[in-house]
Amino acid sequence: MPRKPRLDIEGALHHVMVRGIERCKLFRSKKDYEDLIRRFQDVFTSGKATVYAWVLIPNHVHLLIRTGVEPLSRVMRKILTGYAVSFNRRHKRTGHLFQNRFKSILVEEEPYFLQLVRYIHLNPLRSSLVTSLDELDTYPWSGHSVLLGRRECAWQECGYVLTRFGATAKAARGAYRAFVAAATAEGRRPDLTGGGLVRSTGGLRRGREAWASDERILGGSDFVESVKAQIDAFQPAKARRNMNDLLRDVSGKTGLSIPELVSGSKRREVILARSYISFVAVKEEGLRLAEVARALNVSKQSILRGIAKERSAKG
Repeated sequence: MPRKPRLDIEGALHHVMVRGIERCKLFRSKKDYEDLIRRFQDVFTSGKATVYAWVLIPNHVHLLIRTGVEPLSRVMRKILTGYAVSFNRRHKRTGHLFQNRFKSILVEEEPYFLQLVRYIHLNPLRSSLVTSLDELDTYPWSGHSVLLGRRECAWQECGYVLTRFGATAKAARGAYRAFVAAATAEGRRPDLTGGGLVRSTGGLRRGREAWASDERILGGSDFVESVKAQIDAFQPAKARRNMNDLLRDVSGKTGLSIPELVSGSKRREVILARSYISFVAVKEEGLRLAEVARALNVSKQSILRGIAKERSAKG
């Protein structure tokens, strides 16, 4: 299945998740944590996005972010690309650090905002990095201790969260901590991280009533429809290319004839062109493997190898 485009509009609230490839550690030392936090500070203090909750765990990262005028993808690319390069240099390793692209879920603010603040900040306790709420209160790589006033973090927006709990800082912090404490025994929440019925690809039904759903959105039916309508208004649908279009495009760019591209030739230039066509056809245009294989006169396994080769070349 082709990867769905990321959903984003100015002012959207996102639950962002970043994981290490093959569950590898993203943080091996204190320097690693400090490096990523410096990159957060550089980007988020510039007003490109607003962060309400965050946590760094050895093999993954969670953020609750509201986008500004700059798209979420561009904001996260600035942070993650630089971090991956410095991490590899620091630990003398090569290759990808992150598991695919980061995951983001566009969130309906009510009733999910505070649920996500709490869920994200409870990660160290669920992961057994700390054993109690008291230890969580001083966990250094999370926005929880910042909301409690134990640490300062200029790029984290605390006021917006705390005003929901009380009129004064002291009262708000006490109520916030009690709110977190009430869920310490709560396990993982697939509904908040990209699973469950709410965002099943087949949609959600309650009785005989069909509800709009999307695996990239956390919210009710009306919210899903509203988000899609806003995005469609600013992002006109891209005309889908078929195999004939792709073959003509690649033939024009490479100088290779269409008969040669579909001949099954083993010449290096033809293989590279065929890999590019396979990747674009399947991953960007959403064409089926069998359809692409028939058009190029090769096996489906050859198409898969071509996709892997092109993905590797793109880095």
